[in-house]
Amino acid sequence: MKVIILAGGLGTRLAEYTHSVPKPMVEIGGEPILSHIMRIFKSYNFNEFIIAAGYKNEVISKYYKNSNEFKNLKIIDTGQDTMTGGRILRLKSLISEDENFFMTYGDGLCNVNLDKLKEFHLKNNKIATITAVHPPVRFGELEIEDIKVKKFEEKSQAKAGWINGGFFILNYKIFSYIKNDSTLFEREPMERLTQKENLVAFKHEGFWKCMDNLRDKIILDELCKNNNLLWKK
Repeated sequence: MKVIILAGGLGTRLAEYTHSVPKPMVEIGGEPILSHIMRIFKSYNFNEFIIAAGYKNEVISKYYKNSNEFKNLKIIDTGQDTMTGGRILRLKSLISEDENFFMTYGDGLCNVNLDKLKEFHLKNNKIATITAVHPPVRFGELEIEDIKVKKFEEKSQAKAGWINGGFFILNYKIFSYIKNDSTLFEREPMERLTQKENLVAFKHEGFWKCMDNLRDKIILDELCKNNNLLWKK
């Protein structure tokens, strides 16, 4: 299965670093967080990566140009101002009509079992499977009944529960839910999937961490420093 990683945003909450590199290239433990994310997938033998780049995409291209570790890697410039849904839509030609694929964000680490996630997705036969994780409160919330997502509320400030942890599996039909470059994947497409009962949640109780700001980077750096890579298989 192919792995799409969204890596084109500005990363304004990490401006100390993202003035010179895109957010997925901000280093933790001396390496870009993007490398750590790809290793999660490689540990399950998912080795075909498509990076949906944008802001400072040339930094990503230069870094991985002669990589021996990540040989099956396409870096696609999906535009600096393109929203998350638009970035996915721009990759449509790289996905076959009968294909399922992973999609995740270029700033999140997780020790979700990808084999079980894939099995869950295929068993439920829905357009989209989301990995649901427990939040810091500042993230949004998923309302889940059994495995069906009944409500998707991104970045609500006050609630606790399950949130969007990235690490999706999607099938080709997802492209019909995305209109154009301006489509924010976490809004209309996710809401429509929910309404049509085509979104299910794989509940993950283990480690998950998003590098959303400087404090998060410091925490992840400390884990690397102590060789405590909680996202590793």
